[in-house]
Amino acid sequence: MTTRWIEDNQPSERHPLWTRANVGEVLPEPPTPLAWDLVWEHGTLPGWRDCAVNRIGMNPDELSVVRPEVCGLFGGYGYLNASSVRLFGHRAPDMTAEQIDTAYFGDHPDVPPWEPQAWHDDPEQTAKIGAWMGWVLTTKEQPELEADREFAERVRAERPDVTAMTTDELLGFIDDLVPHFRRMFDQHIHQSAAASIGPGVVGAIAEAIGDPTLTLKIIGAVGDVDSAAPSYAMWDLSRLVRRSERMTAAFDMGIDGLAERLRNDDDAETQAFFAGLDEFLERFGSRGPNEWDIHAHTWETKPDLVLAMIDRMRFADDDDSPAARHATREAERETIVQQVTGALADQPEAQGQFLAGVSSTARFVPGRERSKTSIIKAIHEARLAAWEIGRRVTEAAGIGEPRDVCMLFRDEIERALDDPSWASRTIAERYDHYHHLQTIEPPFLIDGTPPPTAEWPLRSAATYVEAGAGDTIQGVPGSSGVYRGIARVVLDPSDPTVLGPGDILVAPHTDPAWTPLFVPAGAVVVDVGAALSHAIIVSRELGLPCVVSATNATHRIPDGAEIEVNGDTGAVTIVSVPA
Repeated sequence: MTTRWIEDNQPSERHPLWTRANVGEVLPEPPTPLAWDLVWEHGTLPGWRDCAVNRIGMNPDELSVVRPEVCGLFGGYGYLNASSVRLFGHRAPDMTAEQIDTAYFGDHPDVPPWEPQAWHDDPEQTAKIGAWMGWVLTTKEQPELEADREFAERVRAERPDVTAMTTDELLGFIDDLVPHFRRMFDQHIHQSAAASIGPGVVGAIAEAIGDPTLTLKIIGAVGDVDSAAPSYAMWDLSRLVRRSERMTAAFDMGIDGLAERLRNDDDAETQAFFAGLDEFLERFGSRGPNEWDIHAHTWETKPDLVLAMIDRMRFADDDDSPAARHATREAERETIVQQVTGALADQPEAQGQFLAGVSSTARFVPGRERSKTSIIKAIHEARLAAWEIGRRVTEAAGIGEPRDVCMLFRDEIERALDDPSWASRTIAERYDHYHHLQTIEPPFLIDGTPPPTAEWPLRSAATYVEAGAGDTIQGVPGSSGVYRGIARVVLDPSDPTVLGPGDILVAPHTDPAWTPLFVPAGAVVVDVGAALSHAIIVSRELGLPCVVSATNATHRIPDGAEIEVNGDTGAVTIVSVPA
């Protein structure tokens, strides 16, 4: 067992409920020491606290300054503090803690009921949240959000030659970015909270007029969603492949060695493709699976991830373009908004609230995705600098790869460079522990004190009852529409080879690295996810029915089964299973 790993949180009496919901798609794997040290401990957690205290209804003494109870670790896995989020729902005008539970948990049977305590009521904070909600529904400008976008673009454009920097310069470059992580994550939580207000208003109006299913159609296809942009760009690249016999033949030979085969081809169409790919990587190269952890590969560090997705897209017909799907859903949305606006003509107050909710949704749902895109770009620059230090460590040690440096803590970097043999032993020891953590299944909920990790079940020992024809898995509706097709269970976005045009993507979780796979799909089903998960937002943009929080869907739905996805009700029905 390793002698040092990231310290777990202490259970909190004030905020006792923790969950893997939502954070399970942000940190699907245990975070590595350097990633937690640089990005989370000194960046995102204090930034999250800043937002909670300064904007959305928490008193300074209600959250610790060190390891604030907003997000934390148990057994090496990331957890969202559900109690603090529930408190926001309790204090916010016209909201309840139970509404927060519905957004995060659906109808999960193990969620303990919210039990109000005297200190939860705070008229001053309720008034503060009310004023903030009023701003969310009326503001037209987002200068902080755009300033962060400009900062991230500038950091990328001014990327230094890390190979020419001294180690002290590299460490200084990384350390200088950390305060920006804090500020940018404050903005990300701000945008995320604000993105829930408009849909809440729209949902209340839709329910009042007797058709709550209109909500998902109204808040979908808002446009200008940064996390959907790579899908559009990949689609254009896939069209170049589809139209070229030479590139089609190269792709048909498989992804292994594909980049080299294409780069060595002086055909004009192939070179045009690579020019487009290089431009894509410059714009979107910071994205990738588990992108919050600087140990993880991104599209820039491992372009085969991009080629694998383009390979799936190339089989789709031109008529299935994401732009066409979006246009269809956008037209539907605009028609419904006009109809509801007309239906409320004799209720000017309700009509005004409805239009404010629609406008706010169109502003803050994309804002949430933009705030994340910006911080991920900045984190990626820290990743590349850290990996250069790692290259020097592993070169001196004679083993390993640059990203192994992420198994060290920030205060160990200098020692690793001075004592490569110590570094190689320590990194190997911690990898053993890291791989051990990946074999155990973290509890979905922790209420109070977590069970010892020795009691956590092994993933390999888990058993699941496979769904049969006629069975239904109930999840949370995410994007409207009903679709019937063949289920393809994909556990890793780097290996999507089973997914064909029109198939239903069944995934364990999704982040923006997964969303290009939505383009050839007919619908999306995800094991975990919440109301504002990337799966939902991008599915709405692309006009795909989507269900999230379909617990254990990847284990229960047989690959190749015919299923029906109802994005309005959250039901996933098994129609038939392979013989």
